Amino acid sequence: MKFTKMQGCGNDYVYVNGFEEHISAGNKPEMVRRLSDRHFGIGGDGVIFINPAKEADFEMEMYNADGTRAEMCGNGIRCVGKFVYDKGLTDKEHITVVSAGKVKYLDLAVERPVDAPHSRGQVTRVRVNMGSPILEPAKIPVKAGGDRVVNEPITVDGREYRMTCVSMGNPHAVIFTKGVADMKLEQIGPLFEKHECFPNRTNTEFVEVIDRQTVFMRVWERGTGETLACGTGCCATAVACILNDLTDNKVTVKLLGGELLIEWDREQDLIYMTGPAATVFDGTI
Repeated sequence: MKFTKMQGCGNDYVYVNGFEEHISAGNKPEMVRRLSDRHFGIGGDGVIFINPAKEADFEMEMYNADGTRAEMCGNGIRCVGKFVYDKGLTDKEHITVVSAGKVKYLDLAVERPVDAPHSRGQVTRVRVNMGSPILEPAKIPVKAGGDRVVNEPITVDGREYRMTCVSMGNPHAVIFTKGVADMKLEQIGPLFEKHECFPNRTNTEFVEVIDRQTVFMRVWERGTGETLACGTGCCATAVACILNDLTDNKVTVKLLGGELLIEWDREQDLIYMTGPAATVFDGTI
């Protein structure tokens, strides 16, 4: 089977061309666990299959490293955009990608050599219309009263934190705190992920505000663990920052693996994410 290893801000996945490689659904979870293993496999935060789609140009079929399906991945979908353009699956610089039934709109930034300005070039950055943030607790889902969960208390391992919950197609709990760089996420992350108030588990973002335009974030992703970046997590973080009046509507989120620019268009209620996409290597396994 041919594959491509790609990363966006260090959030790395194994990509498989579903137009050419045909793997039965029943075999995919075990296959994903094997491929994602960083010691005995290729290594990655999960596996993404790029498939034909009726309702969009392409389908992104995403799996976490533990073999569970995931609804959306911001860094992953940017790499899908680079994959399909660089591999010649499309000539368009504006494409649609569906994941778990939700269609996203991607604008591909193509870089061409100075001495060959009319060449095909390659994608270096992607801007994604991530749609509207979901704030209704039952749809995130999170067990809570009211119509939003903003700066609400949650007790984890005997300590009270304040959380703001957002779904970007997948659930997020954003925690504002100090000393994020020194937090032991391998200890606290799983306790948030599997907390009883999250029926489908949750991704958890630990965020420190630097100024009105900038924050620093580390993330614990359900089914994977700490990753160097999380695109949907950055979107959820920006929404949480704005709802708590901690930043302006355009936020640079600094991550262990790089930076993403997130903008919340409040009039249209749309989140835009802009960031890099890179190919690491191609291979056969």
